[in-house]
This record gives sequence, structure tokens and C-alpha cells, in this order.
Amino acid sequence: MSDFVSGGWSLFVAGVTIISLIACLGLLVIASRRKVMANDNTTGHVWDEDLRELNNPLPRWWMWLFVATVVFAAVYLAFYPGLGSNAGSLKWSSAGQHQTETDKHLASMAPVYAKFKTMSAADLAKDSGAMGIGERLFLNNCAACHGSDGRGSKGFPNLADGDWLGGSGPEYVAKVIQEGRTGVMPPMGAAVGGPEDVKNVANYVLSLSGSAHDSVAASLGKAKFGACAACHGPDGKGNQALGAPNLTDKVWLHGFGEAAIAKMINEGKTNAMPPQGRLLTAEQIQVLSAYVLNLSQSATALAAK
Repeated sequence: MSDFVSGGWSLFVAGVTIISLIACLGLLVIASRRKVMANDNTTGHVWDEDLRELNNPLPRWWMWLFVATVVFAAVYLAFYPGLGSNAGSLKWSSAGQHQTETDKHLASMAPVYAKFKTMSAADLAKDSGAMGIGERLFLNNCAACHGSDGRGSKGFPNLADGDWLGGSGPEYVAKVIQEGRTGVMPPMGAAVGGPEDVKNVANYVLSLSGSAHDSVAASLGKAKFGACAACHGPDGKGNQALGAPNLTDKVWLHGFGEAAIAKMINEGKTNAMPPQGRLLTAEQIQVLSAYVLNLSQSATALAAK
């Protein structure tokens, strides 16, 4: 009933429910008083020449079963929600039951997390139990966007490549999990110039990472890149404080190539990671942060071999 903006709707629903129960009982009373008709006990309706509709009263067992159903409904509504916004005498709610079960689960896990509370991210990464819990937390809360292996997809950052937009380290990762993060690049097409200038800048951006590009267009776009340098830096290496990506490392979050970069320049982009703090406890975030960092560090170590 929380969706209704007026308390009148609650009264309306409660009234309709009560009237419906009373109407059911009234219908049963009326039906139970119907007598067997004299003569042949038919309603006079005939089908297929000799099929006649009888006018027999309701079976007693069926009638009392219906009465029991109505009584059960009345008792249920007295104890549980159902009459509009009335919470019932037991004050039960699905949200309350979920919270109770969640609290019970967290209490059962408290001794496990107590062991991890004083451990650093580096120590947690070496603990197979902590990483096992971190993996389950990741699969349940993060994998839908970042993938089961943490490598992300277009528009969803790869958490296993050592490239961090807004910061790094366990404190930063924990803060992003807790509070979420919004990354914004404003549309820069007008600041860069016309369509040809945007194309040239896109090629210059490609040249910064040594990717395939049009060298003539890139040379023309270098001067126009000044409009982008305020965030990405004059050398294109980005700025973690602003969350501006490094354009020289061949990591492309929103697509690769001249067309994708030109679209980004023209239209800009807003990317948001929702906060997970209301779903996870501080202890769970600590373990999950260590797991995410371990994904990145393991990938970096493998790449160095």
C-alpha cells in the first residue's frame, strides 16, 4: 500500500475486502435456503432434446468447506497485512522477515569475519578462506556487470587489468563499493570544432596509444586536443583525481576505433556504479575489496612473467 499517495485508497481496499467476505457468506446463506423444486426439480432449461438442468441444493460438505475458507481469510487478515495499510496484529512484513533472516545469517558469520577484521588486504589475498568468501560475494553482487572473471565488458570496467580510473588501493576500492561511483565526460564536439576536427582529434587519441590511425589527421588533431587536455592532460595520460582515463594505455572502456572515439567526443558519457553499502556489511566490503585487488594484482603478475 506504500505505492498509494492517499490514505483513502487504503480504506477503499480494506472496505472492498470486508464487503467481499460478507458477500460470500451471504451468498452461501441464500444458496443453502433454496428448496428442491416440486415436480421434476429442473430449472426448465433443456439441451440436446433431453438434457435438463437440475436445481439441486449445494452439498453440505462443500458449503461448510467454503465457510471455513471465509473464516480462515478473516483470521488471516486479523493477524497479517491485507486490509489496506493495516499491518495486522503480528506486524509481519516480507521486509521484516528478510531483515530477520539476514541478521541471523550475519550473526552466524560474525566469528568468520572477526578473523579477517584485523588483516590487511595483502594478508587477506593470501588467505584461501577469505578469497573463497570474496569470490562468492563478487559473484553474487558484482559479476552481473563485471563478469564472473572480473574482466568486464563494453561500458563495464575490467577489474583484472591494473587500470584504475579514480584511484587505487584497498581504501579506494572499498569506498567505491560502499558509495558507488559516477564518471562523467561532457560532450566536447563543440569545444573541439566541427566534424572534421572531431575526426582528427579521434585519430590523434589513437596515435597516443600507438593504435592504427591516420597520421595526417592525427597531426591536424594534435592542436585541437588542447580542449581535452584539461582533464586527460597534455600528454593524454589522464588524471585519477578527476577520474579521467589514460588515453595512452590501449584500455578502451566504451569501444575502440575512430568512430567510437568520435562518438564519445561528440556525445560524452555518464557511467555509474551503484553503491553496494546497503547490501553489504563493512566486513564483507573489506573482504570483497581484497578479492578485487587480488584479481588485478594476479593479472599484473602473470603479465610480467
